[in-house]
Amino acid sequence: MSLLKSKILVVASDLFQTRGINSTGVDTIVAVAGTTKMTLYKYFRTKEELILEVLKQGHQDFQSWLNDQLNSNTKKPSEKLQKLFDFIEEWVTSPNFRGMGFIKASAEFPNEENPVHQLSSEQSRQFRQYISGLASEANIQDADGLALQLSLLFEGAVQAEQMKRGSGAMKYAKKAAKILIDGALAS
Repeated sequence: MSLLKSKILVVASDLFQTRGINSTGVDTIVAVAGTTKMTLYKYFRTKEELILEVLKQGHQDFQSWLNDQLNSNTKKPSEKLQKLFDFIEEWVTSPNFRGMGFIKASAEFPNEENPVHQLSSEQSRQFRQYISGLASEANIQDADGLALQLSLLFEGAVQAEQMKRGSGAMKYAKKAAKILIDGALAS
């Protein structure tokens, strides 16, 4: 990826997270990136294409970071499941936390036919599948059910933290997740 394309993605991601997707125009993105519309449209045919790429990159970055944390700090599948919310709490409480792209994007693009909404929905499903995979590896009988419960806790706590930093939502989501995971492991 060229340095300029990468810079446009970083700038757009920052602006979308801090100002909102719909309220951030292409003029603002190119001004902050120090480029031109012509250059932006060379890499991204439309603003929608740029939004989709920002969402894909953000999701991939988060998922890679979480995988690295779980794989380098835990060995047993049950430990990974139990440590999941520890690392998510670390991410949410970091100074760089600005929310989860797919949650914000789905709110700004509520029409289920919209490609941005569809990608957001898919990323939510992928994360739930990721949790289900961890639960399956830990021999949880109802891995999909536990994954749905944990993803609801995750998405709700992230939304609460997006609305008000330091709300404590993640601390309580983590406590609830522990109860759910311990119960599922005991079954």
